[in-house]
Amino acid sequence: MAAPSGARGTARPATTNPHSPTKPGRPLRVAIIGGGPGGLYAATLLKRLDPTRDITVWERNAPDDTFGFGVVLSDETLGGIEHADPRVHEALQRDFVRWDDIDIVHRDTLHTSGGHGFAALGRKRLLEILHTRCRELGVDLRFRTEAPKDLPRTHDLVIAADGVHSTTRETYADAFRPHLTPHRCRYIWLAADFPFDAFRFEIAETEHGVMQLHAYPFASDASTVIIEMREEVWHAAGFDELDEAESIERCAKIFAQALRGRPLKSNNSTWTTFRTVVNERWSHGNVVLLGDAAHTAHFSIGSGTKLAVEDALALAACLEERDTLEEALAAYEAERRPVVASTQRAARASLEWFENLALYLDQPPRQFAFNLLTRSRRVTHDNLRLRDPRFTEAVEHEFGCPPGTPPMFTPFRLRGLTLRNRVVVSPMDMYSAVDGVPGDFHLVHLGARALGGAGLVMTEMVCVSEEGRITPGCAGLYTGRQAEAWRRVTDFVHAQAPGTAIGVQLGHSGRKGSTKRMWEGMDQSLPEGNWPLVAASALPYKPYGQTPRELSRAGLTDIREQFAAAAQRAARAGFDLLELHCAHGYLLSGFLSPLTNRRTDAYGGSLEKRLRFPLEVFDAVRNVWPGERPMTVRISATDWAEGGTSAEDAVEIARAFAAHGADAIDVSTGQVVADERPEFGRSYQTPFADRIRHTTGAPVIAVGAISSWDDVNSLILAGRADLCALARPHLYDPHWTLHAAAEQGYTGPGADWPAPYRAGSRRPQTGRTDAPKPRLTLGG
Repeated sequence: MAAPSGARGTARPATTNPHSPTKPGRPLRVAIIGGGPGGLYAATLLKRLDPTRDITVWERNAPDDTFGFGVVLSDETLGGIEHADPRVHEALQRDFVRWDDIDIVHRDTLHTSGGHGFAALGRKRLLEILHTRCRELGVDLRFRTEAPKDLPRTHDLVIAADGVHSTTRETYADAFRPHLTPHRCRYIWLAADFPFDAFRFEIAETEHGVMQLHAYPFASDASTVIIEMREEVWHAAGFDELDEAESIERCAKIFAQALRGRPLKSNNSTWTTFRTVVNERWSHGNVVLLGDAAHTAHFSIGSGTKLAVEDALALAACLEERDTLEEALAAYEAERRPVVASTQRAARASLEWFENLALYLDQPPRQFAFNLLTRSRRVTHDNLRLRDPRFTEAVEHEFGCPPGTPPMFTPFRLRGLTLRNRVVVSPMDMYSAVDGVPGDFHLVHLGARALGGAGLVMTEMVCVSEEGRITPGCAGLYTGRQAEAWRRVTDFVHAQAPGTAIGVQLGHSGRKGSTKRMWEGMDQSLPEGNWPLVAASALPYKPYGQTPRELSRAGLTDIREQFAAAAQRAARAGFDLLELHCAHGYLLSGFLSPLTNRRTDAYGGSLEKRLRFPLEVFDAVRNVWPGERPMTVRISATDWAEGGTSAEDAVEIARAFAAHGADAIDVSTGQVVADERPEFGRSYQTPFADRIRHTTGAPVIAVGAISSWDDVNSLILAGRADLCALARPHLYDPHWTLHAAAEQGYTGPGADWPAPYRAGSRRPQTGRTDAPKPRLTLGG
């Protein structure tokens, strides 16, 4: 696709308009760089909104040149096209191939899931339809022509739809500030000369490693076929030494059964590595990015053309609605950025699933298929159950769900403790103790959540010493009085919520102590009454914070004994489970991360040495904790900071604790260093738990932005987690688990309502919810 060439340039400010259109926000002279679907569709929409516009599309390739073969569009996108341009929609409808099934082939076993609803057509045909519509409307299409360098000066608006390798984006890189992230797989776009019956995923376990085929029909006589594998597999198989024809022939042989012995076809196809494109800004002056120039999403969720078309719809609508070009471009970015970010998170989850495909090969066959279908978190247990109840019931049966029992309400055993369901009330600091003693607040807070149906309710981090508190309001287990107060809580839970277990999380604040309560100023030092801090190394958590003292050998011994003494009190207080807090930058976490442990003795340096003290503490606690009661460990699986704990480190940390007797690993992330850059999103920490579970075999607790019962069912049934810990949802609704049972129509031992509450066990009626109105509607 064409783009301005040459050195970096300066775009004209969006607020100036030498051509003086009747409304500043509706530019009359528009240049579109790139003749792909997004650029062409933007041209048709803008011309229809104002036929007086002078619109030119610049495309460096010939009109019938295209890369790739088929295009998949969702019903949502087609609905937007139908309302904005019925003529284009009608033309598309005539050429669409539609199907409902997804076939997954693994180890010679085929599993089919139906009810998904796909529509596809050839990319070349899509371009022909848009070319015809542009010409009907009077858009000037210039093929085999490079876009002039001075378009921002000579036009009111320049739309850069020049693809993933956008020269426009590079020209104004200082303004757009792009970030391009390469990934671990190589892939190649090819085609077969017959239509597959379904969207097909097929796994080939070769002597060189795992390879996968993605395929779907796009015409009555053709299908798109994508072959993908990790970089090291690609090299081991010798593809780096093969030319295009040889590569295609080799791929056809590997997947001969799927291809029915037919050859594969190429269209100047080359092996490439997918890159995720993110831009800090989408517009600069009167230049705006659209489609792959602005953002990319991995092909495994089929969203590149979809996003570009939706960008065009939103941009046209914002230009119509806003008074100035500057306002319109800002509104366009504000509208589309969250949608794109959500899609990119889903796409990244999908591409990483395929990158790590080898981890899942030994899953039971139906669970493997379910895991693949739900990899992006866009398809979930609940909507898959609606699309294909027979398939979902088969997966549940294989998993061991009794009839009518959602996965989240199946029991799970940890050592001598059997949890009635897979829901955990995650540890949440309440900062409401006095002198470390839990009071009425803790009784009501934890008691209410125990009555709410969770399988396991966890305390906040309970500190092992007065100096190990985060704030003056932190609870402790360093005195007998504190232990007696905790006994009051555990007695209530065991008596009034007999199906619920209660666990204690033991920890020491380390360098993050002596601070204000969260609502008074999180991580801010106390104005008075501070206490001295200790840590693995003498590094403050924040530049203005208190610098801790590096622990000596004697200090390490004292703290190890404090943990053991607190564990003995916890056992006498009646807790069912104990979790050792080795996450979030607190003391034990500080030993694990290379960013916070700069020691040069036996407790610093290599990962093995950084693990030494946390493992010594674990062993001391396990030694005094009753043998039949389980112990878990919470870790930060990444520091979200360069040079910190990596995903590979996290696997080894989990493996070490499991070898020492940890019954499960509670997998969190971050909060280790103040300058972290976490990648938030729906269940964003679960991939770390998933990796640990499938690499080490240790049970895992997933935590972090898991907010719906559908998320829990999906994660458990896919085998990504054994338990799911939820925090904020239980602050919003103490009876979250019981309400989840009611909403799913479940009654049974996994969610037994307390007798006084049974009258409320049916879901209340709700009012109707109207569907959103079409984004842009134009006549035929």
